[in-house]
Amino acid sequence: QVQLVESGGGLVQAGGSLRLSCAASGRTFSTYAMGWFRQPPGKEREFVAAISRSGGRTYYADSVKGRFTISRDNAKNTVYLQMSSLKPEDAAVYYCAAAPAYYAGSYSDAYDYWGQGTQVTVSS
Repeated sequence: QVQLVESGGGLVQAGGSLRLSCAASGRTFSTYAMGWFRQPPGKEREFVAAISRSGGRTYYADSVKGRFTISRDNAKNTVYLQMSSLKPEDAAVYYCAAAPAYYAGSYSDAYDYWGQGTQVTVSS
């Protein structure tokens, strides 16, 4: 069982930056692949970024490639999403998720555990 708690969301101007954090409970964090997803208002949840359990492999949605960076610190049981050059269309509730695998990519059904989400609002 893994419990995930996101933090770091908030209001930012377009072009600004935010860093989201997701803290995981338990001592088995390093055995889980992690991902970030988001749900814009009135839209379906979509994939943002994924990282393998070692951190050696990452993958991004085309819409955030070059602007967002996913990373993890297994010693701190935390995964991060550094977001830069934010656009109004990045506004969403951001969720982190854990998959009991080396790497899960963008396949949301592979993720067994989800956080409660953190709101990101981008003003134009």
